[in-house]
Amino acid sequence: MALISDKMRSAIVGHRVSVETLNVATSGGGSVEDDPDSTVEAFEQSIWQRPSRRPLPTGGNVELCFEIPFARVLPSDPAPSSDGDTGGSSGTAATAAVTSSSTAGGKKYVIYDVNVRLDGPEPDPHPTSIERRYTHFLRLYDGLRKQCPQQLQGVAFPKKVLMGNFSAELIGERSAAFESFLDYIVTVPSLRESEHFLEFLQGDELRRACQLLDERRNEFAVPLLESTFRILNKIFLDKSKCVLLLLCRLVAACTTSPIPHPESEKWAELALRRYEHVCDTDLLVLYIPLLQTWQRGRDRSLLEERLDEMGKKGIKVKGGPTLAQAIHALEPRAETT
Repeated sequence: MALISDKMRSAIVGHRVSVETLNVATSGGGSVEDDPDSTVEAFEQSIWQRPSRRPLPTGGNVELCFEIPFARVLPSDPAPSSDGDTGGSSGTAATAAVTSSSTAGGKKYVIYDVNVRLDGPEPDPHPTSIERRYTHFLRLYDGLRKQCPQQLQGVAFPKKVLMGNFSAELIGERSAAFESFLDYIVTVPSLRESEHFLEFLQGDELRRACQLLDERRNEFAVPLLESTFRILNKIFLDKSKCVLLLLCRLVAACTTSPIPHPESEKWAELALRRYEHVCDTDLLVLYIPLLQTWQRGRDRSLLEERLDEMGKKGIKVKGGPTLAQAIHALEPRAETT
């Protein structure tokens, strides 16, 4: 399956824009110049912008859409690999790029802003985005090709290049290929449900959030978890394991924060509603700690009544793990248990 048609290639080339132009075009989000995670000043950044939005679905349908509205060229991390791409996260939520090449200013790489939307007759009012580098897409492609070779037959993937990888044409072509690749993944159940795709969607952000939780900096971890939850919630079913597990992580981060989080009740109520008809045995181990964690948003008597009912069924409801401990036992990460 060729990922870029000739018609698409001519439409996606795009162009470089100034930081000021990009800030106007993406108003509603933070200014690139003011991005606290940016490793360079605005004047050092080179930005590619998609020439137009992807068309909205027709017939009143709501469709999952991946779009790369812009990309940024940034200085490389220290000690790049032999092909010029560092191949991983630099320790922030941002991560995405093409291979780097040697210029007068040193090694560089490209970060792609991947917009995830559920578009209908009108654009998704709450789009969410992640930043990924070329190596993230390549790792995803290689992992899926090894796990599901049949489904990846005929799927083209942009090759690494050593020269000219900062041209608007190349970045535009790669952006189109990445969009089509992600579009294809979500149409094939075995690819969509793979651990490689989930790692691509949440890996860097979840590791960073868990590190922040381990440092008791919950107020910085919560926004990362919120953004990741919104992405997973657009792609997977409401009660799928990855969505509920991330939602419980978010509740635990909010309710154990040294600084009371204003969204605690919102996320806890959502988690409790979704758990009302969950049958997955693995996920049910989180239900009792979840009930015990949140006994103030709802009528406390209702929560205690539910715990009593579970106790009468022989389920241990006292002396069990905290929500964070139960999450860690189910999926070990670096956060404090």
